[in-house]
Amino acid sequence: MRYLPKSPAEREQMLAAIGARAIDELFATIPAEYRLTRDLDIPRQQAESEIISYFKAAGHKNATDYASFLGAGAYRHHRPVIIDALVQRGEFLTSYTPYQAEITQGTLQAIFEFQTMIAELTGMDVANASMYDGSTGAAEAVLMAMRITGRHKAVVARTVHPEYREVLATYLRYRDMPTVEVGYDAKTSRVDLMALEAAVTEETAAVLIQSPNFFGTIEDVAAIAEIAHKKGALLIVSIAEAISLGVVRPPVEADIVSMEAQSFGVALSYGGPFCGVIAAKEQFLRQMPGRLAGQTVDGNGNRGFVLTLSTREQHIRREKATSNICTNQALVALMAAIFLTVYGKDGIRELAEHNLAKAHYAANTLSEVQGVTQIFNGAARFHEFVLTTDESPAQWSARLMDEKIVGGVELSRWYPELKNATLWCATEVVTREQIDAAAKVLAASPVEA
Repeated sequence: MRYLPKSPAEREQMLAAIGARAIDELFATIPAEYRLTRDLDIPRQQAESEIISYFKAAGHKNATDYASFLGAGAYRHHRPVIIDALVQRGEFLTSYTPYQAEITQGTLQAIFEFQTMIAELTGMDVANASMYDGSTGAAEAVLMAMRITGRHKAVVARTVHPEYREVLATYLRYRDMPTVEVGYDAKTSRVDLMALEAAVTEETAAVLIQSPNFFGTIEDVAAIAEIAHKKGALLIVSIAEAISLGVVRPPVEADIVSMEAQSFGVALSYGGPFCGVIAAKEQFLRQMPGRLAGQTVDGNGNRGFVLTLSTREQHIRREKATSNICTNQALVALMAAIFLTVYGKDGIRELAEHNLAKAHYAANTLSEVQGVTQIFNGAARFHEFVLTTDESPAQWSARLMDEKIVGGVELSRWYPELKNATLWCATEVVTREQIDAAAKVLAASPVEA
């Protein structure tokens, strides 16, 4: 009863108030055979030093020394140590939400700087304070386009991240908002423009694409924008790999950009929390979900920061709210802002070029192995590429794991037509030696292995 600070007399008083004679009466509806009548079989209590030793030993079991070629929407990049040193400061780590501007100037300024950098990177006029992640950002962007246009249909490229499409389907399931999926060119993996043009009608609210797409290919954003705008639809460009903007031209032809900012200094952390973004043209500002921090001056002319716009149900009439996402990822967005500040304009470009060169070497080296072929190489790409193998992915993957190498993601789970195809990723943390080692394992036959 150590952690239940109610005395026996107080418990009796509570039971009397609800008309029960004993605590057991509260569980009378549970059959006796399902009730635990003995003490829990758990180890004895341990001293702090023993607990620390236990977790240190457990931590050594983690596979921290594996080479990984996984990507597909979650990317390993170097995280400067300054990020954790700053975000763990009390004024950032414990702050919740910037309602009172006079006591949250640091949080508001951090959000403002984040918004500014995201707008500059994406080529949009304005960016919000952040969303939960890239998948919810993409879905919210589609709903945003539907509010703007007054239309209720969307056209979605099959080359958008499969899990983003699943989240969108969940959002739209009970909203009577149908979607049409458009396929990809078999040679380049770019959106099939002829199929897209046929799918977009005067009832289409939004065209959602991803660039670089799920296969790593850069889409022809200008051509897709022309098709969408010709029918009065808005173009949404989803970006799963934010580092690509260091070398890839921003999708300025888009009306809305949805992005996952995880690559900007946010740890993988077994899948989250991540940091989504929506950026858009200024005329669509009031339909943007989430919140927006702005810069102003106080009565004495000093620069200050305020919560300029928040189209959420806590601040305005519920029926006017644009989203039920009730907060932003301020702490995670701060990580991204610190990352971008540390690297700077030139550093982000150099980092992206490093990724580009590393993937080029990996794709060439691995595709030189007999029985391995690179597909979708008819268009520009960033740091992901698709390989097909004569041997099943399960077979060579097991051999790679024996050498502490995690291979690419098998694609047939989402794209049944892509048999024995895998998506590989090479960022700056993958070494040349690891690439060569992976090629050596792929080259070995099962018998030799």
